[in-house]
Parts: sequence; structure tokens; C-alpha cells
Amino acid sequence: MNSTGQRFIAKRRKLEGIRKQALETGRNRLLITGMFMAMAFSIIAGRLVELAVYEGGYELRVQRATPGKSLISGRANIVDRNGMIIATSLPTVSMYVDPAAILDSKEAAEALVAEMPGWRYSQVLAKLKSNGRFVWLARNLTPKQHHRLNRLGLPGIGFHNSERRVYPHGELISHTVGLTDVDGRGVAGLERYFDNSLRRSTTPLRTSIDLRVQSLLRDELLTAMKKFKAIGAAGVVMEVNSGEVVAMVSLPDYDPNKPENMEGNTAFNRATKGVYEMGSTFKLFTAAMALDSGTVRFEDGYDASKPIRVARFTISDYHAKNRWLTVPEIVLHSSNIGAAKMAIDVGAGTQRHYLKKFGLLQPARLELPEIGSPLLPTVWRPINTMTISYGHGISVSPVQLASAVAALVNGGIYRKPTLLKQAAQTILPGVQVITKKTSDQIRGLMRLVVTKGTGRKANVRGYLVGGKTGTAEKTTRRGYSKTAKLSSFVGVFPMDRPRYVLLAIVDEPTGNKLTYNYATGGWVAAPIIGKVVARMAPILGVVPTKKNNIKYTRSGVQNPESASLDWKFERTSEAVYEPHAGRWVEEIADAVGITLSNQTIAEEKLVIRTRKALTRAVKARAKRRQLLTTAVSIMELDSASR
Repeated sequence: MNSTGQRFIAKRRKLEGIRKQALETGRNRLLITGMFMAMAFSIIAGRLVELAVYEGGYELRVQRATPGKSLISGRANIVDRNGMIIATSLPTVSMYVDPAAILDSKEAAEALVAEMPGWRYSQVLAKLKSNGRFVWLARNLTPKQHHRLNRLGLPGIGFHNSERRVYPHGELISHTVGLTDVDGRGVAGLERYFDNSLRRSTTPLRTSIDLRVQSLLRDELLTAMKKFKAIGAAGVVMEVNSGEVVAMVSLPDYDPNKPENMEGNTAFNRATKGVYEMGSTFKLFTAAMALDSGTVRFEDGYDASKPIRVARFTISDYHAKNRWLTVPEIVLHSSNIGAAKMAIDVGAGTQRHYLKKFGLLQPARLELPEIGSPLLPTVWRPINTMTISYGHGISVSPVQLASAVAALVNGGIYRKPTLLKQAAQTILPGVQVITKKTSDQIRGLMRLVVTKGTGRKANVRGYLVGGKTGTAEKTTRRGYSKTAKLSSFVGVFPMDRPRYVLLAIVDEPTGNKLTYNYATGGWVAAPIIGKVVARMAPILGVVPTKKNNIKYTRSGVQNPESASLDWKFERTSEAVYEPHAGRWVEEIADAVGITLSNQTIAEEKLVIRTRKALTRAVKARAKRRQLLTTAVSIMELDSASR
């Protein structure tokens, strides 16, 4: 071969070598690329398996959930003294939007409004077009709402798991339990006072409230509000020995599940935040401090025949007796004149000393943020000493009054009120305000008010109820109003071994035909306490008895209503409601709707006259029947003889 052919063959071999090398290089690159792609897909597949299986998908989590195991809530429950749930947290979902990720704001807004008819298109569109990267669209969605919105699959829309505070009993205990905001922070009531502990603990907060008593107290107060067209009402039930608040109501109230519907003064807690002049209920404290300090004895008295005039002020009695009144009579007939003179003898300094020990000169130490401060005179002049003796010129909250009355009847020991259930057999330390002897005497006076005085409508068959009425004129810019009143009654039962103190207050009641246009504490508030006692006593295990009168001995005074009495709390054979006439009289009284123990003196006289008239009518009818029978017999004999 010539040299040209050899060069051609060499060049060809070289080209074939280069081609083989290029093919081998491409093959190697493809192999490496395939390996990297296989590894990438393996990693992705492995991650998917890890997310779906090892970390648990939604369906698998549901399948693996332990039956009966409760979800751990971020905020502790609130329960009543019997363990009934008052407030709890439920898992919920909230929806947010990233406006920058929305592709078509108008289309997204139309889709959202179509699924949620209550939403406004303009408001949703404004949020979708906002400048931020995070905007809440809805809080606390229901599961159905979450499902409908999630299936839209809109880009930029996300969901956040959270909790919603729920109050199963609605308005029933709203002012006590309070509520939280949308972020779960307490803003009122127990929710605010114990906010930090509720956030950090999963142990339920056990309160002293009994929902059963709370329900019936609210029911009776609502009925009275409607009956007397009042603007508000408040009530408290408290254990006298522990200070535990068993029920506390303020009306009008609100539903903490729907805070957006709160209006006017519905959020105002009249039982703890409101302070009022409590009227004649303060005469109990006046009598207690006078007896305990040795200023007066039980058989002493004061001249209440004429009003007291001090400068431009006149102190008079609503139902004036115009005579000398003993200490029991001053309380029994609610004499302002007698109470004022008694307070002057006690002295301003002693009066302030006792009122302070009763907890009436400083805010109540209760586990709520809504606590009102009492209104006191800046200068304690003699006229203030006199008016405060019958509950004017000083304003306190209802819970303050209830805890002070508890100290009057439990042996004289003041214990601060509490909304927390105490351990069994645990008695909180207290302050001895009055002696046990004075406490026993005040219990006797309170019982006397219910059996013989202005509180008769609080009497209940089978239970020893004691108490004191109160009627105070409300203050205005021009002084005291003659028409706007605050009617109240504070009661205790059973009086031989006190367990509960009850307070009912009705704000600006209007008298009606049934009350002869009276709107005083005896007509308005006393019946509330009587009905509450009758309903709550069986629930709380207070056993009724027909042997239900107080036995007392007289100390040289003939009239037991105006007597100096050495009270002995013993059960006798005479029941409070036991009538002294025949069975037919009781049936007639029931037929005309008269409760014998709830009568005023005028009503009692009217009933007595009616009974006498009915007795004469029955006797006359019996005589006529005898005459008619005799006449018929004579006619039959005459006919037979013919």
C-alpha cells in the first residue's frame, strides 16, 4: 500500500477511537445521571413514606388513637363544687390568608362567600388585598365550616389549630366565671383572676358554686324582676361557717359564649362591683355592736314617739309606733329613730371599729377582679353615725353584707368570702367580732322579724328562717329619690344551727296590685328568700320538721313581741305554719291563696274577721238544715196520719 492509503487507514482508526471514547463518556454520564435521579426519587419516596407512615397520616392517627383518652387542653377547666363543668376548652380551627399568595382576589372572595353565606364580600375582598403576609379570615370554625373551606383548595389560604373556650351553662353563671378573648386570655371573672394558673395547670379549678342553687336563685330573681318591673337584681347564697359562696347572681346578665351580644350594663356585676345603701339591714349591726359593747342590755329601750331633727334633717319611722321601744322592738318594727339613738350611745368610734371588723369599710377580699370599694363619709359626724345605723350614708356591696351577716349568726366570727371549694373538715381562720352570746341574741331577733315583723313573707314551712328587711331610697343629683328604691332581704336558716345566709336585692321595683302598690323589702325581696329556701333546702339535705318554733323564756315582760328575751333555740311541738283553727279554715285559706305565716297585721285581722263571718254562716246553715229536716218530718207525719 502506498503512503496515502496508510494515512487514510490511520485517520479512520483514530476517528473510530474518538467515537468510541465519546460514546463511552456519554454512556457513563447517562449512568451517573440516572443514578442521581434514582437516588433523588428514592429520597422523595422515603420521605413520603416517613410522613405517611412513621409520623402518621390523618387516617392512621385516627386509627391508632387510644379509645377514651381525652385531649389535653391548654387551659384548665373550671368546675362547680360537685365537679360539674362551668368552663372548658375545645379544639377548633382558625383560617388565615397570605395576600401575596392569592392569584385572583375577586375569584377567591366569591368562592369563600359562597361557602360562608354570613360573610360580607367587601370585607373578605379587603382582607385578601391587604398588604400584610398574614391576616386572620375567621376564628373558631366549626368542623363543617373547616371541611367546606378546606376543600376549595385556594392557594394562600391556611388553617391553624387552636382552642375555643366554651361555657355550657351560658348566662347562668356569667358574672362569676367571666370569659376569655379570642386568643384565650381571661378578661373578666374567675377567668381573669386565675388566668396564669389556668394556663399553666391541667388540674380543674374547683369553685364553691353549686349550679343547682345558682339556677334556682337566678330563676326566682328573674321572676321578681319581671313581676315588679325592676331594672336589676342581685343575690348571694353563702355558707355561714366557711364563707364559701354557694350561689351568686347579678341581673341583667350575658352569655359568655356570645360576647358580641353584650350591651348596656349586662357586664356589670351588681353582687361584687356594685355598692349600695342597704337600708334597715344595717340595724342588725347596730343592735349587735350596742349589745356586745355593753352600751345597752336586751331589756333596755328608747323613746321613739317623736322624729329626730338634726339641722335640716329629720329622722322618722316608716311605720311609727309613737311610743317607747325595747331593743327587740327596734329591730322588729324597723325603727329608724330607735336605731339612731342607739348608735349615738354607741359612739362614732365604736361604730367604725365594729363595721371595720365586719369587713364593711374595705373592699371584699374575693377571688374576682370586679370588686367595688365601699362609699364612706369623708367626715364621720354625729348625723352620719345616726343615718349609718339604719343603712343610709354608707354603701357596700351585696357580698360584703352577706359575709358580715354570716359573722352575726355563726358565733361572731368573721371569715372572708371565697369562691373556692375548701377541703372537707377545713375551717378557715377568722376574726372574733362579737361574742357568742351576742350572736345568739341577734339570731333571736332575726327570727322574731320573720315570725312577727316585716319579714313574714320569708317564712317557710318546716324551717327556722330568720332575717331582716331593708328598703333604701336611691340617691340622685338632687338627693334621695322618693320613687326609686332598693329593696332587700337578708335571711339565714336554720336559725337554731345556722348553715346558710341568703341575700336578695331588687333594684327600683314598682309596686303592683298584689302588693297594694308597696315596693318595700318585706313585699318584694322577702318572698324571694322564702321561695329559694323552700327549693334549696331539700337539695342540700336540710331536713324539714314540723317542730319548728323557737322556745323562749320571758324576763319580767308580759308582751313577747316587745320583751327582753333569753332566747333558747329548742324545737317545740308547734309548727310555724300550723293553724290554730279547724281543718276547714285551713282549706279556705289555701283556696283563696293566703299563706298564714306571710300575712301582715292588717291582713291577719281581715282573715280573722272573715273566719268569724264564715263560722257564723256555717252555724246558721246548720241550724236552717235542722229546721228544714224537722219541718219535712212533721209534714211526712201529717201526711201519713191522713
